Amino acid sequence: MAQTRDDLDPALAVRILRLEAVVQGVAWGLVAGLLLFLATNVLVLKGGRIVGPHLSLLRQFFVGYQVTFVGSLIGFAYAFICGFAAGYLVSIVYNRVVRRRSNG
Repeated sequence: MAQTRDDLDPALAVRILRLEAVVQGVAWGLVAGLLLFLATNVLVLKGGRIVGPHLSLLRQFFVGYQVTFVGSLIGFAYAFICGFAAGYLVSIVYNRVVRRRSNG
């Protein structure tokens, strides 16, 4: 006999819908860090007289960041932290919304 969605225990349904905040934070952090790392290194490899004027504006927020290889490593760390915080907070908010909707 196949169970339908209505037959699921409400506690099990909430457990299924729940997001792991740390896992989401790490995933978002890795994506953000890798994107900044790759964008910086593409501009470094491309070269030119002026390298990445728009991307270099990130040094206003990320102290020590430059459009260089070493700067891409520093940028990766900063972007990972920001991405982790964003993913973690989104998961926490999502889990609270799911918990409230399942109780009401």
